[in-house]
Amino acid sequence: MINSPHIQAFFDEATFTVTYLVGDPATQQAAVIDPVLDFDPASGTVSTASAESVLAAANAKGWTITRVLETHAHADHLSAAPLIKARTGARIGIGSQIGDVQRVFAGIFNAPDVSGTGAEFDDLFADGQTFWIGKLEVEVLHTPGHTPACISYRIGDAVFVGDTLFMPDYGTARADFPGGDAAALYRSIRRILSLPAETRLFMCHDYKAPGRAHYAWESTVAEERARNVHIHDGVEEADFIRMRQDRDKGLAAPRLLLPSVQVNIRAGHFPPAEGNAVHYLKLPLQLPEGADWA
Repeated sequence: MINSPHIQAFFDEATFTVTYLVGDPATQQAAVIDPVLDFDPASGTVSTASAESVLAAANAKGWTITRVLETHAHADHLSAAPLIKARTGARIGIGSQIGDVQRVFAGIFNAPDVSGTGAEFDDLFADGQTFWIGKLEVEVLHTPGHTPACISYRIGDAVFVGDTLFMPDYGTARADFPGGDAAALYRSIRRILSLPAETRLFMCHDYKAPGRAHYAWESTVAEERARNVHIHDGVEEADFIRMRQDRDKGLAAPRLLLPSVQVNIRAGHFPPAEGNAVHYLKLPLQLPEGADWA
């Protein structure tokens, strides 16, 4: 018999991100998936209310958090993984291809402290690998496309899909970040949707599709196959690629793209403090071609 996880969701409206506290009732061990660190880019202020609410919920249940699981290096929020690790001793895990992402962005941000190997993380998970949260078995699914390092976590009858898939009325994730690939995204989603129809799918984000008044983040394989506006049954790969590429051309960069990536490729840590003991986030500039006045 497959043990069923207890799942509690925490929605951060500022970044439209869903963090999950996933527990094993039998052993009271738990994991936190995709935790959010609160950040105000206008003032550079960092706060911890979102992560503290997850820690408080685990404490109220008497659960011990043993793992922090990232689905990928997020481009829309800063990770609170180091805070949770500091408070609980939990191990931080991510997909084993994270080094590919690190090498790209370490070059963009001129960040020689970034390893390019994923060494900043405690665990690098490969496709098909399994591990345990108490008596809950976790299966890792490599689901690239949004980024080359995206993974999903299958725990009992639930799959945490990261940014690969959204609610049926909103569709699918963008594939235009460095290393993104619309064809890979299509195949990753079809892999997820080949799971049993009753499998529950938990999204990392929701933006309220037009006409929907409330946020939502749980769907099923059957619902996605029947109603997903981008990739329901019958949508061919070539058509999906064309749609995804055309749609991505009109999307603006995420509001927290530059700060998020710098932090998240470091497993949630900030760039090293400089000589004045202050941490700085870089803002690479894109100047007009031939600018001789910069």
